[in-house]
Amino acid sequence: MCGRFALTAPPERVADFLGVVDLEDFPARYNIAPTQPILVVISGDRPQAGSNLPDRKTLLVRWGLTPSWVKDPASFPLLINARADTAIGKASFRAAMRHRRILIPASGFYEWHRPAKGTGEKSQAYWIRPRNGEVVAFAGLMETWSSADGSEVDTGAILTTDANSAIAPVHDRMPVVIRPEDFARWLDCKTQEPREVADLLSPVEDDFFEAVPVSDRVNKVANVGPDLQVPVEVKALKPTEDPAAKAKGGSQLSLF
Repeated sequence: MCGRFALTAPPERVADFLGVVDLEDFPARYNIAPTQPILVVISGDRPQAGSNLPDRKTLLVRWGLTPSWVKDPASFPLLINARADTAIGKASFRAAMRHRRILIPASGFYEWHRPAKGTGEKSQAYWIRPRNGEVVAFAGLMETWSSADGSEVDTGAILTTDANSAIAPVHDRMPVVIRPEDFARWLDCKTQEPREVADLLSPVEDDFFEAVPVSDRVNKVANVGPDLQVPVEVKALKPTEDPAAKAKGGSQLSLF
């Protein structure tokens, strides 16, 4: 599960990475939480005028997907993540997987290692970032929910997959990473059906991310400064024997 992430790269770097020209200036965000607006990229309707960049555009959506068929969002669970291995068959995500696939830029994400009950150990937060320090794009899904009075809310979720062997000691799930060379295929919902992009939903290479232990200040949404990513000293985690088996055997809660 991915419950917090950050986007701290300069806007021009993010725009260059995503291949867009319509990106406005924005501040660094060190603690992006559910229900907050998040920046996403979608396939556009026409080529970008005067540019050789691909047909893409950016917008802000609420983090927490609400399917279009939901009548009362207040009584529906907040879907911040969708399991990549089952999303195509879930009623909440099926339409978005076919028609509204998105990219979600990030500088990294936070995850918590939660020790087994009875050990007396506390949960430990980790800042998980690309080793090369660059921007990363998570695979996401988008839905526009319309109320009875005609108002609309764009909403989104991050797709997750089994953790690779580097992240599994921290948590058994991780966001799906889409590589730049696969952006066009992932965003192409006109000719690429979900089964044709399923190969993009596997865990990223083991050496892509590094997990940096940080303080528990990230637990509070009110804490939004760069100090959230300052490393702290902790006892080294033991490797996980079989992260895929652990993930499949764990509880899901049950769409995340």
